[in-house]
Amino acid sequence: MRDFITALALMFAIEGLCFAAFPAAMRRALRDAAEMPERLLRVFGIAGAVLGVFLVWASKGFPAFTLL
Repeated sequence: MRDFITALALMFAIEGLCFAAFPAAMRRALRDAAEMPERLLRVFGIAGAVLGVFLVWASKGFPAFTLL
């Protein structure tokens, strides 16, 4: 649970820094996302989630392989 809260806090920090450093670009990105079809947003969301889970798994040293 501690790792989840740390990851959530890091996400908020990175997002906040992006809005503080590049407000116009973030506004355009949000506007573009609002105009995208739902299907495309879902595909990007699933791809991002899969990539995120893989990166966390890889950063932990592939613990599933240590059980073998």
